[in-house]
Amino acid sequence: MLLLATGLSAQTFDLTGFVAARGVNATGPESWLEGGFGRLDTGGDHDALKGVAHLGVDWRPVQWLELHASGSAREDQAGLTEVHATLRKELGLDEVQVRAGWFFLPTSQENRGENWSSPYTIAFSSLNSWIGQEVRPMGADLQYRHVNRAGHSLLAGATAFRGNDTMGTLLGWRGWNVGDRLATYGETLPLPPLRSLERTGPFWRQRDSGTQPFGSDLDGHTGYSARLRYSIPQRGHLQYTYVDNGGDRTLYGDQYSWQTRFHLLGAELGNPDSGFVLAAEFLTGDTYMGVGNPFVAASFQSTYVLLSQKSGRNRWTARYETFSTADEDHTAAEINDESGRAWTLTWLVDVTAHLRAAAEFTQVTGDRPAAQQSGFEPSTTGHSTTVEVRWQF
Repeated sequence: MLLLATGLSAQTFDLTGFVAARGVNATGPESWLEGGFGRLDTGGDHDALKGVAHLGVDWRPVQWLELHASGSAREDQAGLTEVHATLRKELGLDEVQVRAGWFFLPTSQENRGENWSSPYTIAFSSLNSWIGQEVRPMGADLQYRHVNRAGHSLLAGATAFRGNDTMGTLLGWRGWNVGDRLATYGETLPLPPLRSLERTGPFWRQRDSGTQPFGSDLDGHTGYSARLRYSIPQRGHLQYTYVDNGGDRTLYGDQYSWQTRFHLLGAELGNPDSGFVLAAEFLTGDTYMGVGNPFVAASFQSTYVLLSQKSGRNRWTARYETFSTADEDHTAAEINDESGRAWTLTWLVDVTAHLRAAAEFTQVTGDRPAAQQSGFEPSTTGHSTTVEVRWQF
């Protein structure tokens, strides 16, 4: 981390991030990133060498104002992942915060590192893999935190946003996945080869290249989110979040506006910075697209439990999760049902203050009837073994 401070003010400038090289051995169907039905970022029974970089810049010209921008780069993609300004005002022990721009909602119990990284694993849970790909508001967030005499805090927040209209596209047509890809602004993510997306299918108007999760607003509707968190310092916290993107379900050019709503409950016990931590999240919601026939309607759920222990330079993590979607439209298009589970084992070791090595194994099991209806195997079962060397700054 680089820290520069002017001599006569509290101005600060921070540069954070990492550069990593990975070797991956994977099995199962071709990855969804390669146009298949596989749930992992690498699939298709082959080995791969990959590189990834994340960079974040924070400038605080005065104590009460912080400007942040971050981005990521891979072999096939590079771009911005967040840009926002944050104003904070302390009121005794309490605090008021206003954030404006494009940002992650503060919901994740595992992606708590710099630039929405995870200190526990390489690949995120299916829940946070989806959050990283389709849920990132562009708007304004108001947060108030009250601290009592015992040091316990109660936090309430509300967000109004635009530009997240395609939220639900990946869940409806691709389903859940396990990976660490953060969609960048203007990036197009691929959709699986469904027959309903072909030229003779009911949804042929969807762009051939896939879906653009983050870009200009489509329908002019305002989405909203609200959250509550109760925290006990060094012991844990409990948080509830509700999100409704306010989509109107209409086609705009070559993209649909989806109406997606979900509840998210998260909890953490322990102290992740120094020792043992138990974290869990449960998400349930529904998503809709189309105002007539054909249309898409599906409910979805995802939950995980994560155990992590830090000992000296080493951190050991185990995560188990389940995920599902249920088809609710019963139209002639593919059946969007799916059910699956995954487990991940990760070992991280701090070789030096800036160099980290890691090894991770992830197993995903499940099936998707839509794959069989499109001429592919219904099973999406596969696993990946990843070794990584990461330079952090």
